[in-house]
Amino acid sequence: MPNEQITIRTRDGECPSHVATPAGEGPWPAVIFYMDAGGIRPVVTEMAQRLAGAGYVVLLPDLFYRCGPYGPLVPKEVFAGDVRAILGPLMATTGNDKAAEDTEAFLVCLDARGDVAGRKVGAVGFCMGGGMALAAAGTYPDRFGAVASFHGGNLATDAPASPHLFAPELKAEIYVAAAENDGSYPTEMAERLEKALAQAGVRYRAETYPAAHGWMKPDFPVYDHAAAERGWTEMLALFGRTLHRGQ
Repeated sequence: MPNEQITIRTRDGECPSHVATPAGEGPWPAVIFYMDAGGIRPVVTEMAQRLAGAGYVVLLPDLFYRCGPYGPLVPKEVFAGDVRAILGPLMATTGNDKAAEDTEAFLVCLDARGDVAGRKVGAVGFCMGGGMALAAAGTYPDRFGAVASFHGGNLATDAPASPHLFAPELKAEIYVAAAENDGSYPTEMAERLEKALAQAGVRYRAETYPAAHGWMKPDFPVYDHAAAERGWTEMLALFGRTLHRGQ
């Protein structure tokens, strides 16, 4: 799939980004891809390209742009070392609130493209990106038609920018795919998120996969091919029924 490298000007600086597009002529619906804490690396761009191959313009921003150049990181090496020392400084430069703020510029970028169909976009987030995708959709509810969160962590906490607090604003259809025995998203947190979504009347479905946190990422030690393919099926079905040409 065609892969374009661009720079998006946000309120805080310049955000390097990838845009993956389907082959052929558009326009196509757009999806914003909120990365995991491993940052931008070959596997992530390959996933964006796979999603583009299904018929979407995929915007993949580097949410760690505030920290300057890094990596690319190799997850197996990161997990074998001091994870907090390696990822902590990167993660400290962003968060749900900052990613939601950045989304203003991401939407402007998509609006300026002639190959994007309509104003409603989708969002998919992995790990830390799961909460960011929900926060973005809650900040710009009229712009998002669907959000998928895979093994997202800290989705319902006491933090002021906790994703569950955006539930009353959400208009998108939501799919939350959790991992088993995930310390970043225990059962009581899942119940708190689902309660918030239900009380707000959000269209959502939540599932717990028989897989470990990070199962969707092929370069993670815990990658589970069968579970990942199921996740792709669910994601494409979600976007297929909510994002349409000319919407």
